[in-house]
Amino acid sequence: MTDPIADMLTRIRNAVAVKKPEVILPFSKVKFNVAKILEQEKYVSKVEKIKNGRFDEIRIVLHYQEGEPIVKRIQRVSRPGQRIYVSSKEIPRILGGYGIAIISTSKGVMTNKEAKKQNLGGELMCEVW
Repeated sequence: MTDPIADMLTRIRNAVAVKKPEVILPFSKVKFNVAKILEQEKYVSKVEKIKNGRFDEIRIVLHYQEGEPIVKRIQRVSRPGQRIYVSSKEIPRILGGYGIAIISTSKGVMTNKEAKKQNLGGELMCEVW
């Protein structure tokens, strides 16, 4: 697999499309941090690290409101073939502030609002709304 973040986002997108209650995917620190941001911003209900034999996995419990998913769209911006970096002044607002962008900065993975507040730029990983 060349892009594990894109794989994670696709698994979430597919699970939401068929209204699955949860998604389980292989563990990595970056994916776990991205999932924790989704939990913190209330796009998913719960994120936890689980042991499955020798391997660790991430369980993401999806959040639905009146049968409709909270995650309407989740897309990868920066890819391995074309990295997208933004300075603190170029950080985009997603849907006028209703959505979020997840940015990998020198201080860790954070939302566009946190990065702008801390005056940090970095790699624009994905957008969620």
